[in-house]
Amino acid sequence: MSRTTPIVHKTRTQVVVEVLREKILSGEIAAGEPLRQSALAEALNVSRIPVREALLQLEAEGLVKFEAHKGATASELSVDQVTELFELRALIETDLLEKAIPNLTEEVLDQAGGYLDELEEAFKKEDAVSSWSELNTKFHTCLYQAANRPHTLDVVHGLNTNCDRYIRLQLLLAGGIPKAAQDHREILAFCRSKETVKAVAILKAHILHAAEAIRTLVAQQVD
Repeated sequence: MSRTTPIVHKTRTQVVVEVLREKILSGEIAAGEPLRQSALAEALNVSRIPVREALLQLEAEGLVKFEAHKGATASELSVDQVTELFELRALIETDLLEKAIPNLTEEVLDQAGGYLDELEEAFKKEDAVSSWSELNTKFHTCLYQAANRPHTLDVVHGLNTNCDRYIRLQLLLAGGIPKAAQDHREILAFCRSKETVKAVAILKAHILHAAEAIRTLVAQQVD
């Protein structure tokens, strides 16, 4: 008997979160743009309650900012934020990968390779931008899970959520796709050969190179 895909029931708030997150990450809602609850509720055909809840969740993700007398706006891009987020990622993710490599099985490595195949296919399609982050996260998480550090992995996922819009900027505007694809393949190859020092070095360079390209982009957009 073939397996069927389970039906995922989403609350109205979850749907609103996903729609608004995608609009902010794609740039359709610009940084600094007001997010009027009544207008959003009307546009999305929901009441103001799920909109309010969605905006609070997006605030926790760093995508929305609440200010007195101004309400909610899409968060501004910040060079300082890029530096802090990506330096934290470089510290935490390299430690996770170092701990994970001795525990990586062929099955896990093949699964990670499958995610890379999907990601590289998605890179070729302009309408698949929204899947880039998801597949990128699946690839990295697949490797990091072998470290058996679930709380640390939760921290990484939180950082990735906050980094998402910056990473998309780099891939879309700074020509980062070929470099990202090459880095991923090298990381996977060194994981297969259990060359921990080389794998960790590539991962650190991968994260910090992205940060440098993004800082340049954000500085241009802010000026």
